Amino acid sequence: MSDTLKYLVTGASGQLGGLVIDALLARVPAGEVGALVRRPEAVAPLEAKGVSVRVASYDDPAALTAAFAGVERLLLVSSSEVGKRAAQHGNVIDSAKSAGVGFIAYTSILGADSSPLTVLPAEHMATEQALAASGLPHALLRNGWYTENYTMGVPTALEHGGMIGTIGDGRVSSATRADYAEAAAIVLSGDLPASGTVYELAGDTSYSLPDFAAALSELSGKEIGYTDMPPEAYQAALIGAGLPAPVAEMLADSEKGAAQGGLYSEDKTLSTLLGRPTTPWRDTLAAAL
Repeated sequence: MSDTLKYLVTGASGQLGGLVIDALLARVPAGEVGALVRRPEAVAPLEAKGVSVRVASYDDPAALTAAFAGVERLLLVSSSEVGKRAAQHGNVIDSAKSAGVGFIAYTSILGADSSPLTVLPAEHMATEQALAASGLPHALLRNGWYTENYTMGVPTALEHGGMIGTIGDGRVSSATRADYAEAAAIVLSGDLPASGTVYELAGDTSYSLPDFAAALSELSGKEIGYTDMPPEAYQAALIGAGLPAPVAEMLADSEKGAAQGGLYSEDKTLSTLLGRPTTPWRDTLAAAL
Protein backbone atom coordinates (compact mmCIF):
# COMPACT_ATOMS: atom_id res chain seq x y z
CA MET A 1 0.00 0.00 0.00
CA SER A 2 2.40 2.67 -1.16
CA ASP A 3 -0.24 4.88 -2.80
CA THR A 4 -0.14 8.37 -1.33
CA LEU A 5 -3.37 9.55 0.22
CA LYS A 6 -3.93 13.07 1.51
CA TYR A 7 -6.68 12.18 4.00
CA LEU A 8 -7.56 8.99 5.86
CA VAL A 9 -10.51 8.64 8.26
CA THR A 10 -10.52 5.75 10.73
CA GLY A 11 -13.76 4.12 11.87
CA ALA A 12 -15.17 5.15 8.49
CA SER A 13 -18.04 2.65 8.53
CA GLY A 14 -19.26 3.99 11.88
CA GLN A 15 -21.85 6.71 12.41
CA LEU A 16 -19.43 9.62 12.90
CA GLY A 17 -16.71 8.38 10.54
CA GLY A 18 -19.16 7.87 7.68
CA LEU A 19 -20.41 11.43 8.07
CA VAL A 20 -16.82 12.74 8.05
CA ILE A 21 -16.22 10.94 4.75
CA ASP A 22 -19.31 12.65 3.28
CA ALA A 23 -18.21 16.04 4.62
CA LEU A 24 -14.73 15.60 3.12
CA LEU A 25 -16.19 14.59 -0.24
CA ALA A 26 -18.10 17.89 -0.27
CA ARG A 27 -14.75 19.71 0.03
CA VAL A 28 -12.00 17.77 -1.71
CA PRO A 29 -11.66 15.34 -4.65
CA ALA A 30 -12.66 11.75 -3.84
CA GLY A 31 -9.24 10.57 -5.01
CA GLU A 32 -7.64 12.32 -2.03
CA VAL A 33 -9.90 10.63 0.54
CA GLY A 34 -9.26 7.30 2.25
CA ALA A 35 -11.39 5.28 4.65
CA LEU A 36 -10.13 2.80 7.24
CA VAL A 37 -12.51 0.01 8.24
CA ARG A 38 -11.98 -3.13 10.31
CA ARG A 39 -14.39 -5.43 8.46
CA PRO A 40 -14.02 -6.43 4.78
CA GLU A 41 -17.80 -6.27 4.32
CA ALA A 42 -17.67 -2.51 5.03
CA VAL A 43 -15.44 -1.85 2.01
CA ALA A 44 -17.90 -1.88 -0.89
CA PRO A 45 -20.32 0.86 0.28
CA LEU A 46 -17.40 3.24 0.79
CA GLU A 47 -15.69 2.34 -2.47
CA ALA A 48 -19.00 3.15 -4.17
CA LYS A 49 -18.47 6.75 -3.01
CA GLY A 50 -15.16 6.82 -4.87
CA VAL A 51 -12.85 6.75 -1.86
CA SER A 52 -9.87 4.47 -1.29
CA VAL A 53 -10.59 1.89 1.42
CA ARG A 54 -8.01 0.17 3.63
CA VAL A 55 -8.75 -2.58 6.14
CA ALA A 56 -7.19 -2.81 9.60
CA SER A 57 -8.32 -3.23 13.20
CA TYR A 58 -7.23 -0.92 16.01
CA ASP A 59 -5.95 -4.12 17.65
CA ASP A 60 -3.53 -4.98 14.80
CA PRO A 61 -0.46 -2.66 14.75
CA ALA A 62 1.12 -4.31 11.68
CA ALA A 63 -2.06 -3.92 9.62
CA LEU A 64 -2.43 -0.34 10.82
CA THR A 65 1.13 0.55 9.81
CA ALA A 66 0.50 -0.90 6.35
CA ALA A 67 -2.81 0.94 6.06
CA PHE A 68 -1.23 4.27 7.00
CA ALA A 69 1.51 4.07 4.34
CA GLY A 70 1.51 7.21 2.21
CA VAL A 71 -1.09 9.01 4.35
CA GLU A 72 -0.54 12.73 4.95
CA ARG A 73 -3.38 13.60 7.34
CA LEU A 74 -5.24 11.17 9.60
CA LEU A 75 -8.46 11.53 11.54
CA LEU A 76 -8.47 9.15 14.50
CA VAL A 77 -12.12 8.58 15.35
CA SER A 78 -12.22 7.23 18.89
CA SER A 79 -12.98 3.53 19.25
CA SER A 80 -16.42 2.42 20.41
CA GLU A 81 -14.92 -0.18 22.75
CA VAL A 82 -14.90 1.60 26.10
CA GLY A 83 -12.22 0.04 28.29
CA LYS A 84 -9.99 -0.93 25.35
CA ARG A 85 -9.71 2.50 23.80
CA ALA A 86 -6.47 3.77 25.32
CA ALA A 87 -4.55 0.73 24.09
CA GLN A 88 -6.25 0.77 20.69
CA HIS A 89 -5.60 4.46 20.17
CA GLY A 90 -2.00 3.94 21.24
CA ASN A 91 -1.65 1.36 18.46
CA VAL A 92 -3.00 3.87 15.94
CA ILE A 93 -0.61 6.61 17.10
CA ASP A 94 2.45 4.33 17.11
CA SER A 95 1.58 2.95 13.69
CA ALA A 96 0.95 6.43 12.28
CA LYS A 97 4.37 7.52 13.49
CA SER A 98 6.02 4.42 11.99
CA ALA A 99 4.28 5.03 8.67
CA GLY A 100 5.29 8.70 8.51
CA VAL A 101 1.82 10.25 8.81
CA GLY A 102 2.19 14.03 8.91
CA PHE A 103 -0.76 15.09 11.08
CA ILE A 104 -3.42 13.49 13.31
CA ALA A 105 -6.72 14.98 14.46
CA TYR A 106 -8.38 13.05 17.30
CA THR A 107 -12.02 13.03 18.41
CA SER A 108 -11.81 13.51 22.19
CA ILE A 109 -14.47 14.68 24.66
CA LEU A 110 -15.56 18.15 25.76
CA GLY A 111 -13.35 19.51 28.54
CA ALA A 112 -11.42 16.24 28.75
CA ASP A 113 -8.84 17.58 31.20
CA SER A 114 -11.35 19.13 33.62
CA SER A 115 -14.54 17.09 33.14
CA PRO A 116 -16.60 15.94 36.15
CA LEU A 117 -17.45 12.81 34.15
CA THR A 118 -15.27 9.92 35.31
CA VAL A 119 -15.74 7.01 32.86
CA LEU A 120 -15.38 8.58 29.40
CA PRO A 121 -12.64 11.23 29.85
CA ALA A 122 -9.97 8.90 31.28
CA GLU A 123 -9.23 7.09 28.01
CA HIS A 124 -9.51 10.30 26.02
CA MET A 125 -6.93 11.94 28.29
CA ALA A 126 -4.64 8.92 27.93
CA THR A 127 -4.91 9.30 24.15
CA GLU A 128 -4.30 13.05 24.27
CA GLN A 129 -1.18 12.40 26.35
CA ALA A 130 0.01 9.68 23.96
CA LEU A 131 -0.38 12.10 21.04
CA ALA A 132 1.64 14.77 22.86
CA ALA A 133 4.35 12.21 23.72
CA SER A 134 4.51 10.95 20.12
CA GLY A 135 5.83 14.23 18.79
CA LEU A 136 3.42 13.96 15.85
CA PRO A 137 1.73 17.21 14.78
CA HIS A 138 -1.83 16.90 16.03
CA ALA A 139 -5.05 18.63 17.01
CA LEU A 140 -7.72 17.66 19.53
CA LEU A 141 -11.38 17.80 18.54
CA ARG A 142 -13.09 17.69 21.93
CA ASN A 143 -16.62 16.78 20.89
CA GLY A 144 -19.53 17.52 23.17
CA TRP A 145 -22.66 15.39 23.44
CA TYR A 146 -24.53 14.23 20.35
CA THR A 147 -28.17 15.33 20.28
CA GLU A 148 -28.83 11.83 18.88
CA ASN A 149 -27.82 10.39 22.28
CA TYR A 150 -31.23 11.60 23.46
CA THR A 151 -33.32 11.43 20.30
CA MET A 152 -32.59 7.69 19.99
CA GLY A 153 -34.58 7.25 23.22
CA VAL A 154 -37.68 8.94 21.79
CA PRO A 155 -39.54 5.72 20.82
CA THR A 156 -39.10 4.37 24.36
CA ALA A 157 -40.20 7.71 25.88
CA LEU A 158 -43.32 7.73 23.72
CA GLU A 159 -44.08 4.10 24.54
CA HIS A 160 -43.79 4.65 28.30
CA GLY A 161 -45.04 8.24 28.41
CA GLY A 162 -41.90 9.47 30.13
CA MET A 163 -38.15 9.89 30.25
CA ILE A 164 -35.75 8.98 33.05
CA GLY A 165 -32.30 10.30 33.88
CA THR A 166 -29.98 11.36 36.64
CA ILE A 167 -28.97 14.77 35.34
CA GLY A 168 -30.92 16.92 37.80
CA ASP A 169 -31.12 20.44 36.39
CA GLY A 170 -27.85 20.02 34.50
CA ARG A 171 -27.82 21.42 30.99
CA VAL A 172 -26.56 19.80 27.79
CA SER A 173 -24.98 21.81 24.95
CA SER A 174 -25.34 19.20 22.24
CA ALA A 175 -24.99 19.26 18.46
CA THR A 176 -25.65 16.66 15.78
CA ARG A 177 -23.12 14.06 14.69
CA ALA A 178 -23.18 15.76 11.29
CA ASP A 179 -22.13 19.07 12.88
CA TYR A 180 -19.12 17.46 14.58
CA ALA A 181 -18.28 15.50 11.42
CA GLU A 182 -18.30 18.66 9.30
CA ALA A 183 -16.00 20.39 11.80
CA ALA A 184 -13.58 17.45 11.66
CA ALA A 185 -13.53 17.62 7.86
CA ILE A 186 -12.89 21.37 7.99
CA VAL A 187 -9.94 21.00 10.38
CA LEU A 188 -8.50 18.04 8.46
CA SER A 189 -8.74 19.64 5.02
CA GLY A 190 -7.89 23.25 5.87
CA ASP A 191 -4.66 25.04 6.76
CA LEU A 192 -3.30 22.86 9.54
CA PRO A 193 -3.43 24.35 13.05
CA ALA A 194 -0.43 24.58 15.36
CA SER A 195 0.34 21.18 16.88
CA GLY A 196 -1.54 20.62 20.12
CA THR A 197 -4.40 22.97 19.21
CA VAL A 198 -7.51 22.12 21.22
CA TYR A 199 -10.99 22.69 19.83
CA GLU A 200 -13.71 22.60 22.51
CA LEU A 201 -16.78 21.75 20.45
CA ALA A 202 -20.38 22.06 21.63
CA GLY A 203 -23.80 23.17 20.44
CA ASP A 204 -24.80 26.84 20.48
CA THR A 205 -27.83 26.27 22.70
CA SER A 206 -28.37 24.11 25.76
CA TYR A 207 -31.31 22.35 27.35
CA SER A 208 -32.21 20.39 30.46
CA LEU A 209 -33.91 17.01 30.23
CA PRO A 210 -37.15 18.54 31.55
CA ASP A 211 -36.84 21.00 28.61
CA PHE A 212 -36.33 18.07 26.26
CA ALA A 213 -39.35 16.20 27.67
CA ALA A 214 -41.50 19.32 27.35
CA ALA A 215 -40.46 19.79 23.72
CA LEU A 216 -41.16 16.12 23.02
CA SER A 217 -44.63 16.53 24.56
CA GLU A 218 -45.32 19.59 22.43
CA LEU A 219 -44.04 18.07 19.17
CA SER A 220 -45.63 14.63 19.63
CA GLY A 221 -48.92 15.77 21.13
CA LYS A 222 -48.42 13.20 23.88
CA GLU A 223 -47.69 14.12 27.50
CA ILE A 224 -44.11 13.07 28.29
CA GLY A 225 -42.80 13.57 31.81
CA TYR A 226 -39.25 13.47 33.11
CA THR A 227 -38.28 11.52 36.24
CA ASP A 228 -34.94 12.21 37.88
CA MET A 229 -33.38 9.25 39.69
CA PRO A 230 -30.28 8.60 41.81
CA PRO A 231 -27.35 7.47 39.59
CA GLU A 232 -27.40 3.89 40.90
CA ALA A 233 -31.15 3.52 40.25
CA TYR A 234 -30.81 5.01 36.76
CA GLN A 235 -27.95 2.63 35.95
CA ALA A 236 -30.02 -0.32 37.18
CA ALA A 237 -33.00 0.82 35.09
CA LEU A 238 -30.83 0.97 31.96
CA ILE A 239 -29.53 -2.55 32.60
CA GLY A 240 -33.13 -3.68 33.18
CA ALA A 241 -34.02 -2.18 29.78
CA GLY A 242 -31.42 -4.42 28.17
CA LEU A 243 -28.33 -2.23 27.92
CA PRO A 244 -24.96 -3.90 28.58
CA ALA A 245 -23.66 -3.08 32.06
CA PRO A 246 -20.59 -1.10 30.86
CA VAL A 247 -22.79 1.07 28.62
CA ALA A 248 -25.29 1.63 31.42
CA GLU A 249 -22.45 2.62 33.75
CA MET A 250 -21.02 5.03 31.17
CA LEU A 251 -24.41 6.68 30.53
CA ALA A 252 -25.22 7.01 34.23
CA ASP A 253 -21.77 8.46 34.93
CA SER A 254 -22.12 10.89 32.02
CA GLU A 255 -25.43 12.22 33.30
CA LYS A 256 -24.10 12.39 36.85
CA GLY A 257 -21.23 14.50 35.46
CA ALA A 258 -23.68 16.53 33.38
CA ALA A 259 -25.52 17.43 36.59
CA GLN A 260 -22.24 19.14 37.55
CA GLY A 261 -21.96 20.99 34.24
CA GLY A 262 -19.88 18.41 32.37
CA LEU A 263 -21.92 18.52 29.15
CA TYR A 264 -22.56 22.29 29.19
CA SER A 265 -20.48 24.83 27.33
CA GLU A 266 -20.85 28.40 26.15
CA ASP A 267 -17.89 27.94 23.77
CA LYS A 268 -18.90 28.79 20.20
CA THR A 269 -15.85 27.20 18.54
CA LEU A 270 -18.02 24.66 16.73
CA SER A 271 -20.32 27.18 15.05
CA THR A 272 -17.28 29.39 14.31
CA LEU A 273 -15.57 26.50 12.51
CA LEU A 274 -18.77 25.65 10.64
CA GLY A 275 -19.43 29.26 9.67
CA ARG A 276 -23.08 28.76 10.69
CA PRO A 277 -25.10 28.06 13.83
CA THR A 278 -25.06 24.47 15.08
CA THR A 279 -28.18 22.43 14.29
CA PRO A 280 -30.88 23.36 16.86
CA TRP A 281 -31.69 20.44 19.15
CA ARG A 282 -35.42 20.95 18.64
CA ASP A 283 -34.93 20.48 14.88
CA THR A 284 -33.13 17.19 15.51
CA LEU A 285 -35.92 16.10 17.85
CA ALA A 286 -38.59 17.04 15.30
CA ALA A 287 -36.72 15.10 12.59
CA ALA A 288 -36.49 12.06 14.89
CA LEU A 289 -40.26 12.12 15.33
